[in-house]
Amino acid sequence: MALSAISPQNDQAAAYRAAYDAACKRLLSEKMILAWIMKSCLEEYKSCSVREIAEHFIEGSPQIGEIPVMPEEESSIIQGMDTEDKSLTEGTVTYDIRFYALAPGSGERIRLIINLEAQLDFYPGYPLLKRGLYYCSRMISSQYGREVSNSHYEKIKKVYSVWICIDPPKNRRNTITSYQMYEKNIVGSVQEKVQDYDLLSVVMVCLGGAEAGCYDGLLRLLDVLLSSEKDAQEKRKILLDDYDIKMTHSFESEVSEMCNLSQGVWDKGVQKGMELGKELGKEIGKEIGKEIGREMGREESRMFSLQSLMKTMNWTAEQAMAALEIPSGERQKYLSLLAEHQPS
Repeated sequence: MALSAISPQNDQAAAYRAAYDAACKRLLSEKMILAWIMKSCLEEYKSCSVREIAEHFIEGSPQIGEIPVMPEEESSIIQGMDTEDKSLTEGTVTYDIRFYALAPGSGERIRLIINLEAQLDFYPGYPLLKRGLYYCSRMISSQYGREVSNSHYEKIKKVYSVWICIDPPKNRRNTITSYQMYEKNIVGSVQEKVQDYDLLSVVMVCLGGAEAGCYDGLLRLLDVLLSSEKDAQEKRKILLDDYDIKMTHSFESEVSEMCNLSQGVWDKGVQKGMELGKELGKEIGKEIGKEIGREMGREESRMFSLQSLMKTMNWTAEQAMAALEIPSGERQKYLSLLAEHQPS
């Protein structure tokens, strides 16, 4: 690794990004926020109310990771299961947020495993969709030995990987797109139970702001929640008035921290921009100085030549300037300089 890659500035930027990322995950872990995501993105919850989802279908204790963010009676953050998948051959995958949820149905409540990822960089060097499909595959395969044993594959639970993309490309702003398995008859006509093959789904939620259109429901909720331009009080009002989300003490603390981090990132960006501007100004100044120096040197050389010709050849200033091929637009300047240098 190059030394510049581990400079104090880079360390500070990495620390800020890590803090912002952690705050973002904690906000998205709130039950009411998760319920909005589930109702808007997961087919199983389309007919449920947001409050019903939050109160009856999300499983897990009010913790994130292994440490409660706030005392249990005040926290509504969930953690339904371990956020790591470990494999001897494929290494460890760490998920942002992972939890169990019960799917409402006709007499049967099917357990789902839902992974939620907050993504700042839409182009990390590979398609995010493929990473989402890989996560789904790992969540299915990791069930063997936990949920599934002795070849009881009928017990495999459906998995979702939902990606909240904060800064997507222009053509994806304010869109929600689902990718899943479906049955296609190539020859003949058969029909299997949907629940036997509909086992994984990737959902891409791409934010875009009010100017991008389709700005309502979940897209507006997440944009407001993660906004760097709205303060905590404005967010609180929108969440309560438009989404019936009343902030707990812990939730409000997380929103305030997110706002502070966003402002800090903004301030750091402005400061860095000013520093870059100063450096750019120095470079521009150097070039301007060089040009001025060259111009001054050219003037001194021409003045010396003019005065020499006028003295040795007994020429007028106009004759000397013509001989030196000084452009007509510059001749008045040299006439003035010659006048200034006339002996008094």
